[in-house]
Amino acid sequence: MPPALTGKQKRFLRALAHDKKPVVQLGKEGLTEAVRKATDQSLETHELIKVKVASSDEDLDALGARLAEQTRSSLADVIGRTLLLYRARTKKPTIVLPKATTKTEGSP
Repeated sequence: MPPALTGKQKRFLRALAHDKKPVVQLGKEGLTEAVRKATDQSLETHELIKVKVASSDEDLDALGARLAEQTRSSLADVIGRTLLLYRARTKKPTIVLPKATTKTEGSP
């Protein structure tokens, strides 16, 4: 499982994804093996993708977390009925996330 994204990294990814169109659609059949494979392949190609959820009885946050786990990606956000997933490409990643900052002792 990839490391959890920080708030700063999630905002960065949301900004990058703003004008992207969904590349995977999850229909009434739910999270099938075909959807998982399509998502996995799209993540390797694009690194940051939107998945449109047409209909689902499952909570979208839980569905997104499950899809992220199955594709070894990070759920960056749930926007309406759209999931935003991120996974760095194995060879030559193009998206460079902002560094996760940690507060040092004594700083506000």
